[in-house]
Amino acid sequence: MRLAFRTELLTLLPSLRGFARFLARDPSMADDLVQETVLRALDRATQFEAGSSLKAWCFTILRNLFLEQRRRGKKEREVLAHYGQHPSQRAASPADGRQEVQELEVLLWRLTPLLREALVLIGAHGMTYVEAAEICEVDVGTIKARVSRARSLLHKLAQQQAGEGG
Repeated sequence: MRLAFRTELLTLLPSLRGFARFLARDPSMADDLVQETVLRALDRATQFEAGSSLKAWCFTILRNLFLEQRRRGKKEREVLAHYGQHPSQRAASPADGRQEVQELEVLLWRLTPLLREALVLIGAHGMTYVEAAEICEVDVGTIKARVSRARSLLHKLAQQQAGEGG
């Protein structure tokens, strides 16, 4: 197996873990997802097309693993609905910016799963629209539309929240 493939795969571990934590919302489950993703990527390294994005390829493997696990256990909608209704209850100090991050997290979980996923891939993980479309198995235009709708809705939700709090 090519050393360059393994080296690049190692550099992706923090990004993979971040995406896994976003999906699973559980550090232990996220670590398991990343481990299984790496194992599958190594096992299927010959299927990787040189010149394409290893990051997008691995994110696709991770996402599919997550969805596969959700289908086996509970319905995906039930899990996401639960997280949307019960955001994390971490204590935060306004002085260090954690409160704003926590508020953003709550707002993100009010978006539909498809909009949230597109926004996180583009905004938080710095994916290109092409890479995100590949991961989500949709057209680039669909990802662009989802990100646009997610940003607009997030802005509206933030304004509503500010109006309620002020």
